[in-house]
Amino acid sequence: MLIDLALEEKDESIIQEVKDEYEGIRGILEQIELETMLNGPYDKNNAIITLHAGAGGTEAQDWVEMLLRMYVRWGEKNGYLMKTLDILDGEEAGIKSVTVHVVGENAYGYLKSEKGVHRLVRISPFDSSGRRHTSFASMDVMPEIDETIEININPDDLRVDTYRASGAGGQHINKTSSAIRITHIPTGVVVACQTERSQHQNRDTAMKMLKAKLFELKEREQKEKIEDLKGVQLEIAWGSQIRSYVFCPYTLVKDHRTNFENGNVNAVMDGDIDGYIKAYLSKGQQA
Repeated sequence: MLIDLALEEKDESIIQEVKDEYEGIRGILEQIELETMLNGPYDKNNAIITLHAGAGGTEAQDWVEMLLRMYVRWGEKNGYLMKTLDILDGEEAGIKSVTVHVVGENAYGYLKSEKGVHRLVRISPFDSSGRRHTSFASMDVMPEIDETIEININPDDLRVDTYRASGAGGQHINKTSSAIRITHIPTGVVVACQTERSQHQNRDTAMKMLKAKLFELKEREQKEKIEDLKGVQLEIAWGSQIRSYVFCPYTLVKDHRTNFENGNVNAVMDGDIDGYIKAYLSKGQQA
């Protein structure tokens, strides 16, 4: 073995090489362990994530932009294609809401752990007095529905609006009314897509989003029926955050469901969220 050879030769230069190989093997084993926890029926599917700013105006909208960057960096590190489908910019800064298509195996299985309210505590860069602010943003995650899952949608139940796309995208995207907004009248669900090159492509993508949302509603209704039978009261409110990101007076990112925490806020905001995902999935295995 390499270690035995290094000891025999008293060659300390091999120690780093051994450490690197060990870390590489450990990383592979941790990834395999994580994948074994993905046993849900839709865990292997692509994901559609949506971020919404909570109350707080510019501060909350900036928080959404920070979270978007965090998830994009996570996706890039893990080999996922991250494609923005719809985005609504804030008036002064940040983002009011954004929808992203995450393409790759197990995208939904991993990202389902991120669904909920995310809370930020920091000294606001928008406050000239340098006061500490608390901001909230919600994260919604849906599996992309493939053709094997049948979702019946009556065309008469849809209202389709076209509008000019906003934001970056070149001359074409801003000069034609290629963006699509679809409202499902019976449920009030609204989806939109503005980043494809043609109105037809935007409509196809919006319909995929609508199917995913209606499927999620159906699954949620079934779950709530089960919870009602168990006598459990579900609380859905801005105050019921799943995770807190504290930048001041100390630095800590803590998940309130699993108690997993990391004091390196910069690393977390740079996409290092695998520890939180693993802790959530592990807790699900034990439940």
